[in-house]
Amino acid sequence: MAPIGTLWGKPHQPQTKIIRSVAALNDLELEQPEYHFFNRAAEYTTKFGYGKIPALECSDGFKLLEGATIARYLCGLGTKVNLLGSDAKVNAIVDQWVHFVEHEIGKWSYNYMCTVYGIYTFNRKFLDEQVERLVRSLTYVEAHLATQPSGYLVTDSITLADLFLAGMIYDCSLTSLGAAERAKYPLVFAHYAKVTGIEKVKQFWEEVKFTEVAITEVRPFPYS
Repeated sequence: MAPIGTLWGKPHQPQTKIIRSVAALNDLELEQPEYHFFNRAAEYTTKFGYGKIPALECSDGFKLLEGATIARYLCGLGTKVNLLGSDAKVNAIVDQWVHFVEHEIGKWSYNYMCTVYGIYTFNRKFLDEQVERLVRSLTYVEAHLATQPSGYLVTDSITLADLFLAGMIYDCSLTSLGAAERAKYPLVFAHYAKVTGIEKVKQFWEEVKFTEVAITEVRPFPYS
């Protein structure tokens, strides 16, 4: 099968992992050229002037920004697995969880990451505030998963919501959630293992060394 388009993004980026997983579950092929944060290729910058990733250019010239938007679009192209739900109500619940994990987990995780990697001016009070918000959100998700016999967020099978939760949990575990913090959310991390262990997608969720202790000081930005 010919690629349906080109995805610009970094392999470690949660949104890129999610999009590639959606494509793989539906047997859709994407090209992914090498991308550098600080030396963007002209092929990319002439098409995406804002300079944000992930970004998708389809084979017919159709272009999209924003991880959730791209992932939803690819869900609509797929026929192998239904990642959006069987009806309007289930679709809305899936969408509700996608937004929740982006804004109530991903946002605080991103702020934390930017602080410890020196993108934001270091402020320990601000860092602690992000942790407080993460704790509230993760506690809520843990309680919800306790009501789900399948281990998934919405239905008895994987949906886009599950991929987004896995993506945000991956992100948190690199900086703000050390081993002690992760142990407080056994169902959340059982969910992560379940989603990222699916045969068609596990290649995108390579085994990484999550931080053993939450990072609380400024470190060099590790990505190029």
